[in-house]
Parts: sequence; structure tokens; C-alpha cells
Amino acid sequence: MFVRIVKMSFEPSDIEAFLAYFETKKHLIRGFDGCEFLELYRDKENTNIFFTYSYWKAESDLETYRNSDLFKTVWATTKGFFNDKPEAWSVDKLVSLK
Repeated sequence: MFVRIVKMSFEPSDIEAFLAYFETKKHLIRGFDGCEFLELYRDKENTNIFFTYSYWKAESDLETYRNSDLFKTVWATTKGFFNDKPEAWSVDKLVSLK
């Protein structure tokens, strides 16, 4: 399993707009071929910082998504809300306990 973590920092005045937009797109992202899991987190202390965690069957699935019209539309809209450069990590899941 391949995991993508993205850290995003938003203008405080744009947070509600981002959350409303994410609500309209989350099922499309999660339903994209190869995406097995999607979560959105908010930092408890710096409440303008959010993280997405998405699990992909393979790195190639993420690349297919990143080259899709869906991603291009979502990212173009989302980055309009940023107040800092986003950061992203691609990691391999080693251990998961439930």
C-alpha cells in the first residue's frame, strides 16, 4: 500500500470555503480508481493547517489521478485558498494496528 500525505495551510477567511468545496469532491477523489482510503485532518493548535491522507493500491494509481481532469480541477481550486506552500510526502505503510 502506498500512502500520500499532503499538508495544506489556508487563509483563515477561506477555511469554510475550502471545507465546503472538499465536501463536494471527497467522494469523487475516494472513488477514483486505485484510491482505497481518504481522510482529512485539522491541526488542533494551528487550525488553518489541514492534512489529507490517501491510500493507493500503487504509486502508478496516484500518478494517474494526478494527471486526471478531476485532480487538475480540485487542485486549481484548492490552491487558491492557500496562504503557504503545500508540502507532500509519499510513504509506504509498514505497520497498521486496529
